[in-house]
Amino acid sequence: MTSKLARLRDMTVVVADTGDIEAVRRLAPQDCTTNPTLLFKAVKDPAYAHIVEEALGWGRAQGGAREAVVAAVCDRLAVSFGTELAGIVPGRVSTEVDADLSFDTQASVEKARALIADYAARGVSREKVLIKLAATWEGIRAAETLQGEGIDCNLTLLFSLVQAAASADAGVFLISPFVGRILDWHVKAGGGPYDAETDPGVLSVRRIYAYYKAHGIGTVVMGASFRNAGEIEALAGCDRLTISPALLEALAADEGDLPRRLAPDTAADAPARMALDERAFRFALNEDAMATEKLAEGIRGFVADVRSLRALVASKLG
Repeated sequence: MTSKLARLRDMTVVVADTGDIEAVRRLAPQDCTTNPTLLFKAVKDPAYAHIVEEALGWGRAQGGAREAVVAAVCDRLAVSFGTELAGIVPGRVSTEVDADLSFDTQASVEKARALIADYAARGVSREKVLIKLAATWEGIRAAETLQGEGIDCNLTLLFSLVQAAASADAGVFLISPFVGRILDWHVKAGGGPYDAETDPGVLSVRRIYAYYKAHGIGTVVMGASFRNAGEIEALAGCDRLTISPALLEALAADEGDLPRRLAPDTAADAPARMALDERAFRFALNEDAMATEKLAEGIRGFVADVRSLRALVASKLG
């Protein structure tokens, strides 16, 4: 019998959503994504102490203000983990720009350039890396600049069609629309019960996928943030899906049938093409309470983990 994971791989690029190097070796995904939360967890794992110690040793040899050194060590850690992952997966590794830069276009561009330069210094070409940016107006503008320089981007914390449409207009390589966090919001608001076919996160990704395919948009749709295997199965056929190790293992152990649910030539009920300037983008996003709240919450959460990582690094630097 063929597992659901094997069937999924026949129709969708499977990406591992983790900073756990050994899990990536075991599960053999095509690509790998990380974020500040996952990186913070990985740095605390004794299995990766050698990576942490190398970055700390490098940091101790640097001059300048302590705060800047701490931030530089954190960037080095992100690239160090990314470099390890890039040596395992045949495809891309996503590395995130600090979430506290989510409303600063120029600083985001400069940070992304620095990350790409560090990867290059380690022999990892930009073709192996995706720069992750929050799908704020400023983040999308940063991605537009970076795409023009040949640096491909992954727009994350994406909860709405307007964010997806603006990302497409900016020529972004890939978007990561979140599924589970959308479901969380609706459940907290009293909605449901939901199954895979009524899950509001699944329906959001299907709508974005239909919009892209109907309008000939080449930006990759990569569903993310899954709460259960049913959400993944309901999006089988999506361009890419980034999945936690636990759910990858659950799919690998399940030998049931897995029909294709999304395909470019069957995209139906696509919304009309949107025309967006900054005013229209901000107004449409503001009209969507779920997307507005989850974007803000997601940035706050990632910023908290960035700060926690910096505090951990500062304590270890001595």
